[in-house]
Amino acid sequence: MARVVIWHVPVTVTGRTTSLRLFRLRDGRRCAVGFRSAGALAELLGPEQAAVELGEPALRALTAPLGIDELVLDPRLVAPPVGGPADGGAARPATGHPATRSGARLQRR
Repeated sequence: MARVVIWHVPVTVTGRTTSLRLFRLRDGRRCAVGFRSAGALAELLGPEQAAVELGEPALRALTAPLGIDELVLDPRLVAPPVGGPADGGAARPATGHPATRSGARLQRR
């Protein structure tokens, strides 16, 4: 039997409800993400980001009914901060990095 790799998957917790946190690819399609380690997740999304541990089959089973078949493992998101109301809503200068870089993409089933 094949070994199932456990991913650290970001979630949103509201009261007693836990739901997957979904993201978008550059072309606008929704995707789910997973990280090989809790440290990698915290580095990208912050230490306060809640997460669950899931295998790829479980993550696919949760996202398939939503029409999501793209999974991204260890994404790397680099985006300039967006200005808030305190500074008049103006965007801050870009850091010279591309707006988005996704990590290794898994094959579709």
